[in-house]
Amino acid sequence: MTMEDATLDEIRAALAPGIATNAAFDGWGDAARDMAADAAGVDRDIARIAYPGGAVDMIDAWFADVDRAMIGAVPAGAIAAMKIRARITALVEARLDAVAPNRESLRRALAILAMPQNIAVAARLGWRTVDLIWRIAGDTATDYNHYTKRTILLGVYAATINAMLTDDRDDLAETHAFLGRRIDGIMRFEKAKAGFTRRTRHTPSLARFIGRLRYPVV
Repeated sequence: MTMEDATLDEIRAALAPGIATNAAFDGWGDAARDMAADAAGVDRDIARIAYPGGAVDMIDAWFADVDRAMIGAVPAGAIAAMKIRARITALVEARLDAVAPNRESLRRALAILAMPQNIAVAARLGWRTVDLIWRIAGDTATDYNHYTKRTILLGVYAATINAMLTDDRDDLAETHAFLGRRIDGIMRFEKAKAGFTRRTRHTPSLARFIGRLRYPVV
């Protein structure tokens, strides 16, 4: 595929890594986008149209590119051979490794997403990532567990990103150790929750009682 034949979505995805690299020095603005367009042989006006929301759209496209890199770094065959804790850890570490070379760009991106007008977008992007991680890890929950797992992981991931931004080691050893402790906390919570659910499964429930009054079992 050549850039002349590319759709706007394809251009958006293709330019995202270059924009992220440039954003470390030029911010998430026109200059970073235009330099990435020039490097890729894309007309600057077309590049501008590909990101109608400006900086937020550029950040969105970069985060999507990082998600793709995460998926590529942890093959499905490797995931299948892991236990759930190892799956989550491997995926989060892969995403951290993908974003780490552009830490300054990430700082600038997070500052933009922290603006009041961008809070909803920030929440959507964070949820998109943790939902993807859980789905790749094999989670099929459709009840309240679907939401609690993702909410907890979102908090862990956000805290780990903050740890990474202060980790000056190239191998991110401190960040990975921080993540490991937080993942252990998730696993302990899930184990305790499962035990509580088993213990209360057959205890009297007002909701079930009322439901049976309304829809009696025959």
